[in-house]
Amino acid sequence: MAQPPALPVIDISRFRAPDAADRDAFLAELRSAAHEVGFFYVTGHGVPAPLRDEVLSAARAFFALPVERRLEIENLNSPQFRGYTRTGTEYTAGSAYWREQIDIGPEREALALGPDDPDYLRLIGPNQWPSALPELRDIVLRWQAEALRVSREVLRALAAALGQDEGYFDQWFDDEAAVHVKIVHYPPRAAEDADQGVGAHKDYGYLALLQQDEVGGLQVQREDGEWIDAVPVPDAFVFNIGEMLEIATQGYLKATQHRVVSPQAGVHRYSIPFFLGPRLDAVVKPLNLPAELAALSRGVTDDPDNPLLAAFGENAVVGWLRSHPRVAERWWSDVLEKRESR
Repeated sequence: MAQPPALPVIDISRFRAPDAADRDAFLAELRSAAHEVGFFYVTGHGVPAPLRDEVLSAARAFFALPVERRLEIENLNSPQFRGYTRTGTEYTAGSAYWREQIDIGPEREALALGPDDPDYLRLIGPNQWPSALPELRDIVLRWQAEALRVSREVLRALAAALGQDEGYFDQWFDDEAAVHVKIVHYPPRAAEDADQGVGAHKDYGYLALLQQDEVGGLQVQREDGEWIDAVPVPDAFVFNIGEMLEIATQGYLKATQHRVVSPQAGVHRYSIPFFLGPRLDAVVKPLNLPAELAALSRGVTDDPDNPLLAAFGENAVVGWLRSHPRVAERWWSDVLEKRESR
């Protein structure tokens, strides 16, 4: 018999339940999952199964292309860090990821900027799409729209669960919101003891949504330091709290450390994470939590190696520069020099 998932399962369709008592019970379950674990599964989201299958099939098709076709859209071509990242060139805490991926953001034109404009505005710009797989653009953007819809619904439910109007966060999530998708392939581990796909880290947006295949490998760190498996659950997305919500709730919600373990020899893993970021000019302000919740706030994490910044755009720039040094050196050398001289 299959073991039940180690993380809470939340049916988001109950958020719109006509029965007020059931809605209140749902909000209590969501609040508990977000506060105590920071990771949970979401079902009842309404994203069609054919679209979920289609985006995973497209991912497999892209990473099966000859490497020279993948490199046509290498992220080194993009000042916005968009496009293909080859295995071993993305970093967290100084360690290279054992995965390859495509980074995709909103489809926008790059801005004409002056020396006094904020650095984060340089993150706005176009995506790169492979000529060998022209259908990828349409599939991914349709999936991105659905992931945004579901993530916004979960965020609205969280606002209500925290004693706020459910539209509390809406001002930062208009057409300029900095959402982000990764199309990811984890190749088999290079050696039996080389199991790091992605090292332990937190996400710096508001929420992250993950569609994973049946292989698994995502692990979540509990407060006691133990790691638990976020096993694939049919028809469910994995959600986790980002650092912006930790700041907004003064630690009532915590961004939880997580990592990915590389697949065994002969096994390939594919996943599609979506990151719900606000407008780049968003500055997170603490919520006025109900007294009973405020009493349980744990304060914002104080980590000198990963300071949490209330200004989202600045947080995003720091993350990109740290994770993709080759792109940073090619397109952001002036920013790097400016920051080193401070």
